Amino acid sequence: MSCLIISPADIETERTHQSIFQGVTAFDKASMRHAETQEKIALPAKEDIETEKTHQSIFQGVTAFDKSQMRHAETEEKVALPAKEDIETERTHQGIFQRLVSFDKSEMKHADTQERIVLPSKADIDAEKGQQALREGIEGFNPSALKKTQTQEKCVLPTKEEIEQEKKA
Repeated sequence: MSCLIISPADIETERTHQSIFQGVTAFDKASMRHAETQEKIALPAKEDIETEKTHQSIFQGVTAFDKSQMRHAETEEKVALPAKEDIETERTHQGIFQRLVSFDKSEMKHADTQERIVLPSKADIDAEKGQQALREGIEGFNPSALKKTQTQEKCVLPTKEEIEQEKKA
């Protein structure tokens, strides 16, 4: 005896399928309205017909071409020689390449590398310390230490006599 385990999802899908099947089989065709079917045939435009005829005539001309009417022609291949400058450049490159390939490392001399440590001068150190102090002063500025001030705008208007003098001048 085999024991099948059916999940709740399987049961739900079976119920959905049964309800759809019952809806289809129990459908009443009499409740539908009658509709007239109209067939529409779209004919190609006049330009499309003309282009198609042109393509067909070209194709027929190519396929029906008589090869016996053609004359035999010999193909002449021309060899373009490089310029004198190009030849010299190529020879130079080949010479350099040959020297690189045939280079013998055993002919090289041993060289000892001396590393020299150049320390900055006293003036350079002092200048850098001054720059650091300036940077720290700007970055560490505390705006809450500023005192509150009142700004007074003084706008002196000209007197009538001054205006009269300007008008006369």
